[in-house]
Amino acid sequence: MELLLKYFPNLTVEQKERFAALDGLYRDWNAKINVISRQDIDALYEKHILHSLSIAKVVSFKPGTEILDVGTGGGFPGIPLAILFPMVDFHLVDGIGKKIKVVQEISDALGLTNVKAEQIRVEQLNTTYDFVVSRAVTQLKPFLGWIRYKIHKAGNNDRPNGVLYLKGGDLKAELAEVLDRYRVYDISDYFEEPFFETKKIIYLPKK
Repeated sequence: MELLLKYFPNLTVEQKERFAALDGLYRDWNAKINVISRQDIDALYEKHILHSLSIAKVVSFKPGTEILDVGTGGGFPGIPLAILFPMVDFHLVDGIGKKIKVVQEISDALGLTNVKAEQIRVEQLNTTYDFVVSRAVTQLKPFLGWIRYKIHKAGNNDRPNGVLYLKGGDLKAELAEVLDRYRVYDISDYFEEPFFETKKIIYLPKK
């Protein structure tokens, strides 16, 4: 929690309580259904929660924004963002049912009314959103094919609607395949921990 407050000092009492509860909830559920690697569970706040919240350093979502989290796994980046933005609607999807079960149970335990969790392939969705977020579920080019028609154009945020994709490492070859306009943000510009040195946010505005 100290790590979160270092970068997000203005959390409300309810947000602090919800973020604090994540440690016990994820340890409990991870013992039943493995959604976080065993070596990462002790670094939950740095490697999963704070990493998810880095998106908020690029876009501060306004109330009423609709966001799709593709391949959410155990609920990242969707659940931390849903805690930070309680007036924003989040649709968390994954093709694996047991992962969605964990997401639903944790969301319910936290009392998050702005989260919908669903086992479905993103290609099967017929709805559109302001933003699509995801954390390195696949190479960027096929990912963009999956969500090509899932973003609507009109929005009320300070940035145009689009994709916010968390990825690490050398992205030159991957980005060379992408013809869309994009901008890369180094998460190390926002967070000083060594873990974030190679982590990036790729932002692709809706054409």
